[in-house]
Amino acid sequence: MNECMDQNQLLQVAREVLDVEMQGLAAVQKQLGPGFVQAVQRIACCTGRLVVTGIGKSGLVGRKIAATLSSTGTPSFFLHPVEGAHGDMGMIRPEDVVLAISNSGETDELNAILPTLRSLGAFIVAMTAREDSTMAGLADAVIRVAVPREACPMGLAPTASTTASLAVGDALAVCLMRMNGFDKGDFRRYHPGGALGQQLSKRVGDLMHVDELPAVEEASSTEQALKALDAGGFGLVALVDSQGRVAGVLSDGDVRRLACRGMLHPEQPASGVMTRSPKVARPDDSAAAVLDIMESHQITVLPVLDRNDTLLGLVHLHDLLGKGRVKFATSSNGGVA
Repeated sequence: MNECMDQNQLLQVAREVLDVEMQGLAAVQKQLGPGFVQAVQRIACCTGRLVVTGIGKSGLVGRKIAATLSSTGTPSFFLHPVEGAHGDMGMIRPEDVVLAISNSGETDELNAILPTLRSLGAFIVAMTAREDSTMAGLADAVIRVAVPREACPMGLAPTASTTASLAVGDALAVCLMRMNGFDKGDFRRYHPGGALGQQLSKRVGDLMHVDELPAVEEASSTEQALKALDAGGFGLVALVDSQGRVAGVLSDGDVRRLACRGMLHPEQPASGVMTRSPKVARPDDSAAAVLDIMESHQITVLPVLDRNDTLLGLVHLHDLLGKGRVKFATSSNGGVA
């Protein structure tokens, strides 16, 4: 007979499941050690592919890990153990690394193909809860992923254990991204249809702000430039010459540094404290290229200029990342909120 549960009881059970899974992740976090490091280092140096294999729920976890690794710069594919035993091991090369996943380490279909994979020259990494298992004994490196208990009330359905395996797979992927220097440009190449990839492929001219741009004449006083900076709400004011060309910029950071050094004098010419030859963007630049400039120079906003260096607009970091047409709000007392 189905047990009738009210809303509070359902939420309580759900929270208990998440508690068990978090406890499992905490336990696995403490278990990470030399085996994990050895696996990451071997995969990073691998000149072939990472071949992920497993069966049942571990197989589903393996497919996700392979997909994550492939999309973050580590060539990977999933090999079903049964299909491997019936010819698919012909895809394996001596330079490959194999990641075998089994909670018990005693999965017959998986253990049956590991000796052959080793004979083909592949380096074997086992991800298992038991370091004394058959699979661990057949491996060159072992990543222990043992949770205190499953969230399943009978302790049978893989729940906390599969969550932990997925998380360790993510840890592998992120470590390899760091080691390989995988960046946003690489992400864009691997994800041309993704939201971030599409955003970064746009032209700056399609993303920039063009209305009420904060700009003053180069001959203006610092006080006038500061008023335009505050009113503009972008954290930057452009200073233009008599031809309308951008001669320099004054940013919030510039003002802060001048104030800290006791060099901020409102009556002095703004041209004396502005940043000359600032980093700029052009309307045909890709968002990805401008994002690289911003990250390299720790800049959050850039003026967008035409070929004659005339101010066309401003582009903010958030515009490039698709987080909305962000403009800093000013508070009622004139400060930046």
